[in-house]
Amino acid sequence: MTDARLAFPVTERACPLDPPREYARLRLERPVSQVDLPSGQWAWLLTRHQDVRAVLDDPRFSSDMSRPGFPNLYAKPVEPVLKGTFIRMDGEEHAHYRRMLTGEFSVKRVEAMRPAVEAVVDGCLDRIETSGSPAELVRDLALPVPSRVICGMLGVPHEDHGTFGGYLQTLFDAKSDREQIGAAKTGLAAYLDRLVADKEREPGDDLISRLVTEQVLPGRLSRQELITISWMLLAAGHETTAHMIGLGVLTLLEHPDQLAAAKADPKLMACAVEELLRHQTVMQLGMTRVAVADAVVGGQLIRAGEGVIALLAMANRDGEVFPDADRFDIRRGARNHVAFGYGPHQCLGHTLARLELQVAFTRLFERFPGLRLTTPVERIPFRYDAIVYGVQELPVTW
Repeated sequence: MTDARLAFPVTERACPLDPPREYARLRLERPVSQVDLPSGQWAWLLTRHQDVRAVLDDPRFSSDMSRPGFPNLYAKPVEPVLKGTFIRMDGEEHAHYRRMLTGEFSVKRVEAMRPAVEAVVDGCLDRIETSGSPAELVRDLALPVPSRVICGMLGVPHEDHGTFGGYLQTLFDAKSDREQIGAAKTGLAAYLDRLVADKEREPGDDLISRLVTEQVLPGRLSRQELITISWMLLAAGHETTAHMIGLGVLTLLEHPDQLAAAKADPKLMACAVEELLRHQTVMQLGMTRVAVADAVVGGQLIRAGEGVIALLAMANRDGEVFPDADRFDIRRGARNHVAFGYGPHQCLGHTLARLELQVAFTRLFERFPGLRLTTPVERIPFRYDAIVYGVQELPVTW
Protein backbone atom coordinates (compact mmCIF):
# COMPACT_ATOMS: atom_id res chain seq x y z
CA MET A 1 0.00 0.00 0.00
CA THR A 2 1.25 3.49 -0.80
CA ASP A 3 1.47 6.29 1.75
CA ALA A 4 -1.32 8.20 -0.02
CA ARG A 5 -4.21 9.00 2.29
CA LEU A 6 -7.48 7.19 1.69
CA ALA A 7 -10.49 9.36 0.86
CA PHE A 8 -13.10 8.79 3.57
CA PRO A 9 -15.78 7.55 3.45
CA VAL A 10 -15.48 4.69 0.97
CA THR A 11 -18.87 3.85 -0.54
CA GLU A 12 -18.07 1.04 -2.98
CA ARG A 13 -18.56 -2.46 -1.60
CA ALA A 14 -17.88 -5.86 -3.13
CA CYS A 15 -20.86 -7.17 -1.18
CA PRO A 16 -23.52 -4.87 0.30
CA LEU A 17 -23.56 -6.89 3.54
CA ASP A 18 -19.82 -6.41 4.10
CA PRO A 19 -17.82 -3.20 4.78
CA PRO A 20 -15.58 -1.85 2.00
CA ARG A 21 -12.44 -3.93 1.51
CA GLU A 22 -10.22 -0.84 1.77
CA TYR A 23 -11.02 -0.59 5.48
CA ALA A 24 -10.01 -4.20 6.08
CA ARG A 25 -6.69 -3.55 4.32
CA LEU A 26 -6.10 -0.51 6.50
CA ARG A 27 -6.75 -2.52 9.67
CA LEU A 28 -4.11 -5.04 8.63
CA GLU A 29 -1.50 -2.57 7.34
CA ARG A 30 -2.17 0.80 9.01
CA PRO A 31 -4.81 0.38 11.72
CA VAL A 32 -4.36 3.99 12.83
CA SER A 33 -4.08 5.98 9.61
CA GLN A 34 -4.78 9.43 8.22
CA VAL A 35 -7.74 9.84 5.85
CA ASP A 36 -8.98 12.78 3.81
CA LEU A 37 -12.52 14.02 4.51
CA PRO A 38 -15.01 15.62 2.09
CA SER A 39 -14.76 18.85 4.11
CA GLY A 40 -11.09 19.25 3.18
CA GLN A 41 -9.90 18.20 6.64
CA TRP A 42 -8.03 15.05 7.50
CA ALA A 43 -8.51 12.79 10.52
CA TRP A 44 -7.15 9.64 12.11
CA LEU A 45 -9.17 6.55 11.22
CA LEU A 46 -9.22 3.73 13.80
CA THR A 47 -10.10 0.26 12.53
CA ARG A 48 -9.09 -2.09 15.38
CA HIS A 49 -11.40 -3.12 18.20
CA GLN A 50 -8.93 -2.29 20.97
CA ASP A 51 -8.11 1.15 19.57
CA VAL A 52 -11.77 2.07 19.04
CA ARG A 53 -12.66 1.11 22.61
CA ALA A 54 -9.61 2.92 23.99
CA VAL A 55 -10.52 6.23 22.34
CA LEU A 56 -14.24 6.05 23.15
CA ASP A 57 -13.39 5.53 26.82
CA ASP A 58 -10.67 8.21 27.03
CA PRO A 59 -11.53 11.74 28.29
CA ARG A 60 -8.69 13.11 26.16
CA PHE A 61 -11.00 12.66 23.16
CA SER A 62 -13.98 15.03 23.06
CA SER A 63 -17.47 14.64 21.55
CA ASP A 64 -17.97 18.43 21.41
CA MET A 65 -18.47 19.36 17.76
CA SER A 66 -17.71 23.03 18.44
CA ARG A 67 -14.06 22.34 19.34
CA PRO A 68 -11.38 23.31 16.79
CA GLY A 69 -10.28 20.36 14.71
CA PHE A 70 -13.46 18.33 15.18
CA PRO A 71 -13.80 16.20 12.03
CA ASN A 72 -16.51 17.33 9.61
CA LEU A 73 -17.63 14.49 7.35
CA TYR A 74 -19.59 16.66 4.90
CA ALA A 75 -18.49 18.46 1.75
CA LYS A 76 -21.09 21.23 2.30
CA PRO A 77 -22.01 23.08 5.49
CA VAL A 78 -24.78 21.20 7.29
CA GLU A 79 -26.30 21.34 10.74
CA PRO A 80 -25.77 17.88 12.30
CA VAL A 81 -28.95 16.52 13.88
CA LEU A 82 -27.41 15.92 17.31
CA LYS A 83 -25.27 19.06 17.56
CA GLY A 84 -26.02 20.92 20.78
CA THR A 85 -27.59 17.92 22.52
CA PHE A 86 -25.97 16.33 25.56
CA ILE A 87 -24.71 13.47 23.37
CA ARG A 88 -22.18 16.04 22.12
CA MET A 89 -21.11 17.14 25.60
CA ASP A 90 -18.25 15.81 27.72
CA GLY A 91 -17.51 14.92 31.30
CA GLU A 92 -19.81 16.01 34.11
CA GLU A 93 -21.96 18.15 31.79
CA HIS A 94 -22.79 15.05 29.75
CA ALA A 95 -23.19 12.87 32.86
CA HIS A 96 -25.57 15.40 34.44
CA TYR A 97 -28.15 14.94 31.68
CA ARG A 98 -27.49 11.24 31.19
CA ARG A 99 -28.25 10.49 34.85
CA MET A 100 -31.72 11.99 34.39
CA LEU A 101 -32.51 9.36 31.76
CA THR A 102 -30.65 6.26 32.90
CA GLY A 103 -33.59 4.90 34.89
CA GLU A 104 -35.91 5.25 31.89
CA PHE A 105 -33.78 2.75 29.98
CA SER A 106 -33.03 0.29 32.79
CA VAL A 107 -33.42 -3.41 32.03
CA LYS A 108 -36.43 -3.63 34.35
CA ARG A 109 -38.29 -0.67 32.83
CA VAL A 110 -37.55 -1.73 29.25
CA GLU A 111 -38.66 -5.31 29.91
CA ALA A 112 -41.92 -3.90 31.25
CA MET A 113 -42.40 -2.38 27.80
CA ARG A 114 -42.32 -5.78 26.08
CA PRO A 115 -46.13 -6.15 25.78
CA ALA A 116 -46.38 -2.67 24.28
CA VAL A 117 -43.58 -3.38 21.78
CA GLU A 118 -45.21 -6.69 20.85
CA ALA A 119 -48.51 -4.89 20.28
CA VAL A 120 -46.81 -2.35 17.98
CA VAL A 121 -45.07 -5.07 15.94
CA ASP A 122 -48.21 -7.21 15.76
CA GLY A 123 -50.21 -4.20 14.58
CA CYS A 124 -47.76 -3.64 11.72
CA LEU A 125 -47.85 -7.33 10.79
CA ASP A 126 -51.66 -7.33 10.88
CA ARG A 127 -51.69 -4.51 8.33
CA ILE A 128 -49.12 -6.30 6.17
CA GLU A 129 -51.18 -9.51 6.23
CA THR A 130 -54.42 -7.66 5.47
CA SER A 131 -52.86 -5.84 2.52
CA GLY A 132 -51.53 -9.14 1.20
CA SER A 133 -48.41 -10.16 -0.65
CA PRO A 134 -46.10 -8.58 -1.72
CA ALA A 135 -45.03 -6.08 0.92
CA GLU A 136 -42.28 -3.49 1.40
CA LEU A 137 -40.84 -4.08 4.86
CA VAL A 138 -38.93 -0.82 5.34
CA ARG A 139 -42.10 1.22 4.89
CA ASP A 140 -44.49 -1.27 6.52
CA LEU A 141 -42.41 -2.55 9.46
CA ALA A 142 -38.91 -1.16 9.96
CA LEU A 143 -39.83 2.54 10.04
CA PRO A 144 -43.15 2.44 11.94
CA VAL A 145 -41.99 0.14 14.77
CA PRO A 146 -39.44 2.47 16.43
CA SER A 147 -41.63 5.49 15.64
CA ARG A 148 -44.66 4.04 17.45
CA VAL A 149 -42.59 2.66 20.32
CA ILE A 150 -41.04 6.06 21.03
CA CYS A 151 -44.49 7.65 20.75
CA GLY A 152 -45.67 5.40 23.57
CA MET A 153 -42.55 6.03 25.62
CA LEU A 154 -42.76 9.83 25.34
CA GLY A 155 -46.51 9.90 25.90
CA VAL A 156 -47.63 11.02 22.44
CA PRO A 157 -51.45 10.58 22.28
CA HIS A 158 -52.58 7.86 19.91
CA GLU A 159 -54.50 10.31 17.74
CA ASP A 160 -51.25 12.23 17.12
CA HIS A 161 -49.21 9.23 15.98
CA GLY A 162 -49.84 9.99 12.32
CA THR A 163 -48.66 13.60 12.59
CA PHE A 164 -45.71 12.70 14.78
CA GLY A 165 -44.70 9.77 12.59
CA GLY A 166 -45.00 11.93 9.49
CA TYR A 167 -42.43 14.37 10.85
CA LEU A 168 -40.06 11.51 11.64
CA GLN A 169 -40.50 9.91 8.24
CA THR A 170 -39.65 13.19 6.50
CA LEU A 171 -36.61 13.79 8.71
CA PHE A 172 -35.13 10.36 8.11
CA ASP A 173 -36.11 9.89 4.48
CA ALA A 174 -33.06 10.14 2.22
CA LYS A 175 -35.31 11.60 -0.49
CA SER A 176 -36.37 14.61 1.63
CA ASP A 177 -34.91 17.94 0.49
CA ARG A 178 -33.63 20.76 2.72
CA GLU A 179 -36.97 22.62 2.74
CA GLN A 180 -38.90 19.49 3.70
CA ILE A 181 -36.45 18.67 6.48
CA GLY A 182 -36.56 22.24 7.78
CA ALA A 183 -40.37 22.19 7.84
CA ALA A 184 -40.38 18.82 9.62
CA LYS A 185 -37.92 20.08 12.26
CA THR A 186 -40.02 23.19 12.86
CA GLY A 187 -43.21 21.18 13.06
CA LEU A 188 -41.73 18.59 15.40
CA ALA A 189 -40.26 21.23 17.72
CA ALA A 190 -43.61 23.02 17.91
CA TYR A 191 -45.38 19.74 18.55
CA LEU A 192 -42.97 18.78 21.36
CA ASP A 193 -43.42 22.22 22.92
CA ARG A 194 -47.18 21.69 23.01
CA LEU A 195 -46.76 18.15 24.31
CA VAL A 196 -44.56 19.30 27.20
CA ALA A 197 -47.13 21.99 28.04
CA ASP A 198 -49.85 19.33 28.10
CA LYS A 199 -47.78 17.14 30.43
CA GLU A 200 -47.20 20.11 32.74
CA ARG A 201 -50.97 20.58 33.06
CA GLU A 202 -51.86 16.89 33.18
CA PRO A 203 -48.95 14.46 33.79
CA GLY A 204 -49.32 10.84 32.71
CA ASP A 205 -47.30 7.64 33.01
CA ASP A 206 -44.66 8.44 30.40
CA LEU A 207 -41.09 9.71 30.08
CA ILE A 208 -41.91 13.38 29.43
CA SER A 209 -44.35 13.51 32.36
CA ARG A 210 -41.77 12.02 34.72
CA LEU A 211 -39.12 14.48 33.59
CA VAL A 212 -41.57 17.37 34.04
CA THR A 213 -42.40 16.21 37.57
CA GLU A 214 -38.95 15.12 38.69
CA GLN A 215 -36.68 17.56 36.84
CA VAL A 216 -38.48 20.59 35.38
CA LEU A 217 -40.72 21.54 38.31
CA PRO A 218 -37.86 21.28 40.88
CA GLY A 219 -35.75 23.52 38.62
CA ARG A 220 -33.12 20.96 37.60
CA LEU A 221 -34.11 21.13 33.93
CA SER A 222 -35.59 23.90 31.81
CA ARG A 223 -38.57 23.38 29.54
CA GLN A 224 -36.40 24.03 26.49
CA GLU A 225 -33.84 21.50 27.71
CA LEU A 226 -36.61 18.91 28.01
CA ILE A 227 -37.73 19.61 24.44
CA THR A 228 -34.13 19.20 23.25
CA ILE A 229 -33.78 15.92 25.16
CA SER A 230 -37.02 14.63 23.62
CA TRP A 231 -35.73 15.57 20.17
CA MET A 232 -32.40 13.87 20.89
CA LEU A 233 -34.10 10.61 21.90
CA LEU A 234 -35.98 10.63 18.61
CA ALA A 235 -32.99 11.42 16.42
CA ALA A 236 -30.55 9.08 18.16
CA GLY A 237 -32.73 6.01 18.34
CA HIS A 238 -35.26 6.01 15.53
CA GLU A 239 -33.20 5.72 12.37
CA THR A 240 -30.60 3.30 13.71
CA THR A 241 -33.19 0.81 14.96
CA ALA A 242 -35.30 1.15 11.82
CA HIS A 243 -32.43 0.34 9.49
CA MET A 244 -31.18 -2.44 11.75
CA ILE A 245 -34.59 -4.10 11.38
CA GLY A 246 -34.34 -3.88 7.58
CA LEU A 247 -30.74 -5.07 7.40
CA GLY A 248 -31.43 -7.79 9.97
CA VAL A 249 -34.33 -9.26 8.00
CA LEU A 250 -32.26 -9.20 4.81
CA THR A 251 -29.24 -10.82 6.48
CA LEU A 252 -31.34 -13.60 8.01
CA LEU A 253 -33.03 -14.29 4.67
CA GLU A 254 -29.59 -14.46 3.03
CA HIS A 255 -28.48 -17.01 5.68
CA PRO A 256 -31.35 -19.54 5.73
CA ASP A 257 -29.46 -22.03 7.90
CA GLN A 258 -28.97 -19.40 10.62
CA LEU A 259 -32.59 -18.29 10.32
CA ALA A 260 -33.80 -21.88 10.64
CA ALA A 261 -31.74 -22.33 13.81
CA ALA A 262 -33.16 -19.15 15.36
CA LYS A 263 -36.71 -20.20 14.49
CA ALA A 264 -36.18 -23.68 15.93
CA ASP A 265 -34.83 -22.37 19.24
CA PRO A 266 -36.42 -19.08 20.35
CA LYS A 267 -33.63 -18.54 22.89
CA LEU A 268 -31.23 -18.16 19.97
CA MET A 269 -33.01 -15.05 18.71
CA ALA A 270 -31.32 -12.89 21.37
CA CYS A 271 -27.97 -14.30 20.20
CA ALA A 272 -28.96 -13.65 16.59
CA VAL A 273 -29.67 -9.99 17.43
CA GLU A 274 -26.19 -9.57 18.95
CA GLU A 275 -24.56 -11.14 15.91
CA LEU A 276 -26.63 -8.97 13.58
CA LEU A 277 -25.58 -5.86 15.50
CA ARG A 278 -21.93 -6.92 15.17
CA HIS A 279 -22.03 -8.14 11.59
CA GLN A 280 -24.26 -5.37 10.24
CA THR A 281 -23.15 -2.30 12.20
CA VAL A 282 -25.37 0.46 10.82
CA MET A 283 -23.25 3.41 11.99
CA GLN A 284 -21.07 3.07 8.91
CA LEU A 285 -19.24 6.38 9.42
CA GLY A 286 -18.34 5.50 12.99
CA MET A 287 -18.06 7.91 15.91
CA THR A 288 -16.18 11.19 15.61
CA ARG A 289 -13.97 12.75 18.27
CA VAL A 290 -11.25 15.39 18.58
CA ALA A 291 -8.18 15.07 20.80
CA VAL A 292 -8.00 17.69 23.57
CA ALA A 293 -4.58 16.45 24.73
CA ASP A 294 -1.79 14.47 23.14
CA ALA A 295 -2.42 10.73 23.32
CA VAL A 296 -0.86 7.57 21.91
CA VAL A 297 -3.32 5.16 20.31
CA GLY A 298 -2.17 1.90 18.78
CA GLY A 299 1.41 3.13 18.88
CA GLN A 300 0.53 6.35 17.01
CA LEU A 301 0.83 9.80 18.58
CA ILE A 302 -2.37 11.81 18.11
CA ARG A 303 -1.89 15.47 18.97
CA ALA A 304 -4.37 17.83 20.60
CA GLY A 305 -6.65 19.37 17.98
CA GLU A 306 -6.50 16.39 15.62
CA GLY A 307 -9.72 14.65 14.65
CA VAL A 308 -10.43 10.95 15.09
CA ILE A 309 -12.98 8.58 13.56
CA ALA A 310 -13.64 5.36 15.48
CA LEU A 311 -14.89 3.01 12.76
CA LEU A 312 -17.31 0.78 14.66
CA ALA A 313 -18.10 -1.49 11.72
CA MET A 314 -14.45 -2.48 11.31
CA ALA A 315 -13.90 -2.91 15.05
CA ASN A 316 -16.77 -5.38 14.91
CA ARG A 317 -15.05 -7.28 12.09
CA ASP A 318 -11.69 -7.50 13.91
CA GLY A 319 -10.49 -11.10 13.65
CA GLU A 320 -8.38 -10.71 16.80
CA VAL A 321 -11.61 -10.39 18.79
CA PHE A 322 -14.10 -12.23 16.57
CA PRO A 323 -12.46 -15.23 14.82
CA ASP A 324 -13.57 -15.61 11.20
CA ALA A 325 -15.20 -12.23 11.70
CA ASP A 326 -16.77 -11.92 8.23
CA ARG A 327 -18.82 -15.07 8.83
CA PHE A 328 -22.36 -14.57 10.16
CA ASP A 329 -22.84 -16.98 13.06
CA ILE A 330 -25.66 -16.51 15.56
CA ARG A 331 -23.99 -18.93 18.01
CA ARG A 332 -20.84 -16.79 18.17
CA GLY A 333 -21.64 -14.99 21.43
CA ALA A 334 -20.81 -11.50 20.16
CA ARG A 335 -21.87 -9.48 23.19
CA ASN A 336 -18.58 -7.52 23.33
CA HIS A 337 -19.25 -5.77 20.02
CA VAL A 338 -19.25 -1.96 19.82
CA ALA A 339 -22.34 -1.44 17.65
CA PHE A 340 -23.73 0.86 20.37
CA GLY A 341 -20.39 2.57 20.96
CA TYR A 342 -18.42 2.19 24.17
CA GLY A 343 -17.58 4.11 27.30
CA PRO A 344 -19.54 7.03 28.80
CA HIS A 345 -21.27 7.82 25.49
CA GLN A 346 -22.48 4.28 24.80
CA CYS A 347 -26.00 4.43 23.36
CA LEU A 348 -28.42 5.10 26.19
CA GLY A 349 -31.23 3.17 24.51
CA HIS A 350 -29.37 -0.03 23.68
CA THR A 351 -31.63 -2.16 25.89
CA LEU A 352 -34.75 -0.85 24.16
CA ALA A 353 -33.21 -1.31 20.70
CA ARG A 354 -32.37 -4.92 21.52
CA LEU A 355 -35.94 -5.56 22.65
CA GLU A 356 -37.44 -4.02 19.51
CA LEU A 357 -35.15 -6.10 17.28
CA GLN A 358 -35.86 -9.36 19.11
CA VAL A 359 -39.61 -8.84 18.98
CA ALA A 360 -39.63 -7.68 15.35
CA PHE A 361 -37.62 -10.65 14.03
CA THR A 362 -39.39 -13.24 16.19
CA ARG A 363 -42.92 -12.09 15.36
CA LEU A 364 -42.19 -11.52 11.66
CA PHE A 365 -40.88 -15.01 10.98
CA GLU A 366 -43.55 -16.63 13.16
CA ARG A 367 -46.28 -14.87 11.21
CA PHE A 368 -44.71 -15.36 7.77
CA PRO A 369 -42.55 -18.53 7.90
CA GLY A 370 -42.25 -18.59 4.11
CA LEU A 371 -41.03 -14.99 3.84
CA ARG A 372 -38.65 -14.42 0.94
CA LEU A 373 -37.27 -11.60 -1.18
CA THR A 374 -38.96 -10.71 -4.44
CA THR A 375 -35.74 -9.43 -5.99
CA PRO A 376 -32.06 -10.49 -5.81
CA VAL A 377 -30.03 -8.77 -3.10
CA GLU A 378 -27.88 -7.14 -5.80
CA ARG A 379 -30.91 -5.14 -6.97
CA ILE A 380 -32.00 -3.90 -3.54
CA PRO A 381 -31.23 -0.17 -3.04
CA PHE A 382 -28.81 0.45 -0.17
CA ARG A 383 -27.93 3.66 1.69
CA TYR A 384 -24.28 3.78 0.63
CA ASP A 385 -23.82 7.51 1.24
CA ALA A 386 -25.77 7.92 4.50
CA ILE A 387 -24.47 8.14 8.07
CA VAL A 388 -26.70 5.21 8.99
CA TYR A 389 -26.35 2.25 6.65
CA GLY A 390 -29.34 0.22 5.61
CA VAL A 391 -31.73 -0.72 2.83
CA GLN A 392 -34.01 1.90 1.34
CA GLU A 393 -36.56 -0.73 0.36
CA LEU A 394 -37.03 -4.41 1.16
CA PRO A 395 -39.64 -6.03 -1.12
CA VAL A 396 -40.82 -9.42 0.13
CA THR A 397 -43.51 -12.02 -0.47
CA TRP A 398 -44.65 -15.18 1.32
